[in-house]
Amino acid sequence: MTDVLDPGTEMDLGPVPETTRADWSSDQEVRWCPGCGDYSILTAMQLLMPELGVRREKTVFISGIGCSSRFPYYIESYGFHTIHGRAPAVATGVKLANPDLDVWLVTGDGDGLSIGGNHMMHVLRRNVNMQIMLFNNEIYGLTKGQYSPTSREGTRTPTSPIGSVDHPANPCAFALGSGARFVARGIDVSKNLPDVLKAAHAHQGAAFVEIFQNCIVYNKDVFDAFAAPKGAEGQQLWLADGEPMLFDKGEKGLAFDAENLHFTVVDVVDGDWQAAGVRVHNVKNRVMAHLLAELPFGEFPMPLGVLYDDPAPTYESAVIAEREQASAGKEANLTKLLAKGQTWTVSGTAQDPI
Repeated sequence: MTDVLDPGTEMDLGPVPETTRADWSSDQEVRWCPGCGDYSILTAMQLLMPELGVRREKTVFISGIGCSSRFPYYIESYGFHTIHGRAPAVATGVKLANPDLDVWLVTGDGDGLSIGGNHMMHVLRRNVNMQIMLFNNEIYGLTKGQYSPTSREGTRTPTSPIGSVDHPANPCAFALGSGARFVARGIDVSKNLPDVLKAAHAHQGAAFVEIFQNCIVYNKDVFDAFAAPKGAEGQQLWLADGEPMLFDKGEKGLAFDAENLHFTVVDVVDGDWQAAGVRVHNVKNRVMAHLLAELPFGEFPMPLGVLYDDPAPTYESAVIAEREQASAGKEANLTKLLAKGQTWTVSGTAQDPI
């Protein structure tokens, strides 16, 4: 436990109380389909929050519309279930009004990348200090299974009965292209998910995390090739800063072809990854993060963990500095402001126009 000072009130709040998972679990009935991957993400979050050592009254979860966006109901903290696609705009306002709040934004592939794509781009490029969890199930689940911006070509749904012809959006590539300074991937049922979320929380700025989430009803097991709880580990490339890019029990790795500027899969013999030319991951290398985000799965494993982490000044810190500069040496006097030029006095009672 650590002593903290509330920057909003300048009042010493004392030690942060220890909490448990139960303290972060609300009294609301969890209403997701049995077997939904959202349950696993919720459990990971409720177990992580006590470990982060944060205050419930200083934490807020903000969501848009969709199955994922019921998340704030189930966390015992402040929350705001907003309107479709506008969670980033609301979260930005919350952070500007209360910079000391720990803001988590919860969205889905439809809410965050379709109607909310514009707002998502701006919260990322501005680098507003918050954690953004995008649950990607490659489908619109709440509205009964229409294809979404991340659905693969050929996906058959009620709105694409012959198969979708849309080229799917890549959430991590979108985030990087929007200027995000932290980009990561996780899997709903993975034991590594809490570590990914912890890294996002430690980052100062907009931290974007795509979470592959199984929709048990409308897109069941679509990620099984790399996300199945058993048997898919060989197709997962868990990245760690300063560590070689190894997968499949360390028997394979990614090398970089500098002449043609692309990755290649190489065999690692007797654990000698250096001889195989396996590249070491550097979370501050933005170019490599782009290449990793767009690696075609099948030919390559699925890159997971933190792809990119390179902090930069946050939006709210710049806004606060601007306000302080503009108000320096000035007295806050509303009466004086109202009486200063181009003001007038209204007397009497206006006639009823009706």
